[in-house]
Amino acid sequence: MFTGLIRHLGRIQDPRKGEEGLRFWIQSVLSRELQVGDSVAVDGVCLTVETVSQDRFRVFLSPETLNKTHFGMGVVPDQPVHLERPLRLGDTLDGHMVLGHVDTVGVIRALVRSHEGARMTVDVLDPTFAPLLVVKGSIAVDGVSLTINRIEGTCVEIQLIPHTLERTHFLTKGAGAPVNVEFDVIGKYVLRLSEAYVRSS
Repeated sequence: MFTGLIRHLGRIQDPRKGEEGLRFWIQSVLSRELQVGDSVAVDGVCLTVETVSQDRFRVFLSPETLNKTHFGMGVVPDQPVHLERPLRLGDTLDGHMVLGHVDTVGVIRALVRSHEGARMTVDVLDPTFAPLLVVKGSIAVDGVSLTINRIEGTCVEIQLIPHTLERTHFLTKGAGAPVNVEFDVIGKYVLRLSEAYVRSS
């Protein structure tokens, strides 16, 4: 489990796609803390470290992961990514509970700078996820824990504070870029239970 608070940034190196999936290296100082078998959230996707070599580590993405995430839409060398290690017992939960299981791919529709940060609009595209969008509720975008300020259809408006802009690569991506979206796990369970209750009534 993760919190959605980004502690490190990384850059993709040497992506190689085969019939079984995609492998690539990630260059980051975080590699100094990692061992083979560790979990790392990469743009919100929980991946397992296969190899560690000095200042970089290698991960593997299965066809299912590629199908559910923006990595399946293309990966290029030097592409920036958000990195987060799993929550440990005793750590504070300053963000929200993020599982690293991406629900869908969204698109940044707008990213407008201001002296107080930036306002970002993300379109989750699939209307079936609309019930999981809640004003002042939590959402993970590329693994970053964010708060929904406004909802219009399948679009959510999010305010990015200066600290968030400094710790993430949203400004590098900009409008039109795909993003990984994970909805609040509590909301998903509540929705599932309510659907089961309606069916049994």
